[in-house]
Amino acid sequence: MIPEVSVVIPCLNEARYIDNCVLSLLSNGFPQESMEVLVVDGGSLDGTLSVLQQLSENHPQVGVLHNPERITPVSLNLGIAAAAGKYILISSAHAAFEQGYISHLLGALKSHPEAIAVGGIMETKVKNSTPVSESIRTVLMHPLGVGNSKFRTGVDKMTSVDTVPFGLYRAALLKASGGYDERLIRNHDMELSKRLLAQGGKIYLLPEAKCTYFARESLGAMAKNNFKNGKWNLKTVWITRTFSSLSLRHFIPLLFLGSWSLPLLLALADVRWFFAALGIITFYQTVLAVFAWKARNGLNRFIWMLVAFNALHFSYGLGSMTGLFSLPFTSRKP
Repeated sequence: MIPEVSVVIPCLNEARYIDNCVLSLLSNGFPQESMEVLVVDGGSLDGTLSVLQQLSENHPQVGVLHNPERITPVSLNLGIAAAAGKYILISSAHAAFEQGYISHLLGALKSHPEAIAVGGIMETKVKNSTPVSESIRTVLMHPLGVGNSKFRTGVDKMTSVDTVPFGLYRAALLKASGGYDERLIRNHDMELSKRLLAQGGKIYLLPEAKCTYFARESLGAMAKNNFKNGKWNLKTVWITRTFSSLSLRHFIPLLFLGSWSLPLLLALADVRWFFAALGIITFYQTVLAVFAWKARNGLNRFIWMLVAFNALHFSYGLGSMTGLFSLPFTSRKP
């Protein structure tokens, strides 16, 4: 039987998460005979392939593809090309899906012919609850940490947005678009959304469809991930030759970093700039401290949230600055 929905999951060294992700899809309440789950592995070395082999043996709906290039947009495009379903759901190995997620999205997509894609609200969780991991979780759900990402902060009704996580797409449209830009290691999802929106139509966020994303649980891992995200902001603009592939929120950390690092640099020539930088840093830390204090919930800790806010903004901004300086060495060629 030809599946109605194909799920595509890029995967690399996700032995800790992939089983939970796939099983949440298979037990989602959507008929298993009407779906397929395509996991595209990029050469995992941590036991992921053994987990996938077991999943595919127990569940014939699960297929495993291989991507020797180890690049996420390449994995996504391989999965899209192989997908047999009329609709394609894009997932992450770090995600898990609440009951009815697929059915909610499919119903909305079918009832709104103008819809390019439909996605749900994403709640950030951690597998191991500690004061540090819970503080990271809080920061990654806070507007001061993620800006105006409505799929993180939530909506109370079906809302038109610029992108969604783990969205359901019409397969024909997704394939006709050429899929994801394989030059973009990061931001390929946002770039695709902006490119599809430019062709006309809407992307909707559905409050009743909910999923979970399992965050990195150490400050170092979070900073490393956000450094890479920030690094690809200006690189994305450079490669795609358009600012519309991203949103203003993606450049705020760079502005934060520049607002005090530039005066510090100028202070080498004129000490008065040092006091300007000190004033900006003091104001900035005061704002972070106020929001960190208000965000206490008994599981997180004020001091760790303050550190996490700083780590998130600094690593993202430093990544953006690094990306800026790397532009002369970045190829635009497809």
